[in-house]
Amino acid sequence: MKRYTVQSMQDGKIKYYFIRDCITMEMVLLPSKYLAHKIKANQSPNTVRRYAFAISFYLEYLLETGLDIEQVYELEYEDQNEHFINFLKWLKAGKHKDENDIRIPHNGTCNAYLKDVFRFYSFVEKECQIQTGLKVLYYDSFFTPNAVGVQKEMRFRSFKGYLKEEERKVRAAEHDEIVEILKACTNIRDQILVMLISETGYRIGEILGVDYTKDIDYQRHTIRIYFRDDNDNGARAKNAEYRRAKVSDATFQFLMCYLAKYRELLQYQQMLFINISGDTKGQALKVDAVYCMFKRMEKKTGIRITPHMLRRYFANMRWEAGWQLEMISQALGHKHLDTTIKYLKIIDDRLIEASDKFYEQHSELYGIEKLI
Repeated sequence: MKRYTVQSMQDGKIKYYFIRDCITMEMVLLPSKYLAHKIKANQSPNTVRRYAFAISFYLEYLLETGLDIEQVYELEYEDQNEHFINFLKWLKAGKHKDENDIRIPHNGTCNAYLKDVFRFYSFVEKECQIQTGLKVLYYDSFFTPNAVGVQKEMRFRSFKGYLKEEERKVRAAEHDEIVEILKACTNIRDQILVMLISETGYRIGEILGVDYTKDIDYQRHTIRIYFRDDNDNGARAKNAEYRRAKVSDATFQFLMCYLAKYRELLQYQQMLFINISGDTKGQALKVDAVYCMFKRMEKKTGIRITPHMLRRYFANMRWEAGWQLEMISQALGHKHLDTTIKYLKIIDDRLIEASDKFYEQHSELYGIEKLI
């Protein structure tokens, strides 16, 4: 039985996470204070939830090692380095999981948990006024404004023990698959949700945060996403960013049909997507409900599609249509072009094709025939 558990509590529209000691039944104060700080700093609730689990896993690991946080600071560099490398191995072995969960965690997931732990240590140093940081981390910080002009502290970290990350093998959804999923949907809400993600490339948290009273331009057929931290369903735009996307006329007319069909429910709600049945009828649709819908469609059709696969479909369709890489990246809300490139299944073929054309025109770059 795990000693530490992640729990949450609601304060109005704000959801707080905390860690409870299952033996004493008391809140673990320092980690819980850190999580509350992150919520107050406008971090996404889903991100803070991940922080909570990462720290709870680390507390379990500390319990097995017989160390506490203060003792970790006192370790010599090599011992401290080994401590965190062993934590990665502990995660990779699945010791943080329930006994019935036999899935092997990805290296990237393990690394992400350790980075979350390092963030917690950074908070501990400031909160407890610890003069020396972790020896395995070299801190060199500077401040830079983020997308909305807020000064954000950036830090370089030198820990070299991360696991080698595997390449994510996430494919793009195919057009025919999307059509079959649309046919299998039992209501117009699920259909328009699939259509809008496919045509905007928005993340699931972004599309669920659309306010139909503010974010839809009914003349230009565009839908915007805008950062808000007070959505009833907890959905929000990533990285406090703002984007706008245009949808096809046919899809927009279908959207109008959805709004008309459920106008009696929507008049009490600003969120575009709502629950249309059950005890939560009329309330804002949540992420978990969307994934359950896709699971039902998978059982019904045998086709596995996720919101992320629809984003990749959007990217590949625009690439095939001749959009510039930078434009696709901007539409997806990516910070780095490298991320966008990973979405494009055909970019390697395009690069080879471009190289072939180049060498056809420049076949004698070095005068090799004269060298033979």
